[in-house]
Amino acid sequence: MDRTIVGIAIGTLVVLGVIVGLAVRSGGVANPGELQGEAVEDQGRGHISIGQDHEPYNSNPPTSGQHWPQPAPWGIYDEEQSDEQLVHNLEHGGVNVFYKLELPKEQVSRLEDLVRPYRVKVILAPRGANETLVALTSWGRILKLNEFDEEKIKTFIKNNRNRGPEFVPE
Repeated sequence: MDRTIVGIAIGTLVVLGVIVGLAVRSGGVANPGELQGEAVEDQGRGHISIGQDHEPYNSNPPTSGQHWPQPAPWGIYDEEQSDEQLVHNLEHGGVNVFYKLELPKEQVSRLEDLVRPYRVKVILAPRGANETLVALTSWGRILKLNEFDEEKIKTFIKNNRNRGPEFVPE
């Protein structure tokens, strides 16, 4: 076989490998579904010290903006968590699922059952400042629900997880 043909073949494979690698890294291959929820203007992703003042977030709950340098561990919380910390989780491709404190316990249990299978990239926490009973956020996206809707919640997590601006492997 001619060395030129072999060289072209190897070069083509390398270029294809780089393209696929970049697509996977950006979340494009890992999550082929359409992003869910309402788009929210990106406020950047600068780090601030714990307790430092910052510009107000442009959504409730926040979907981007200044945040603490350390993300929260993934999982289920029964106490409110800091918006400034959880925004960092969004930057890493996470989905935050928030519920108002008055959400019936049976529905909180259903939310816990929905998110429990995710080892990483999902946080469930109560949040008193929610405007609706349930709110889901990912980087630059928000879905507000006035009632528990299992299909919408599952679809948001499936399509928005791993879509943050900073790739962090699972």
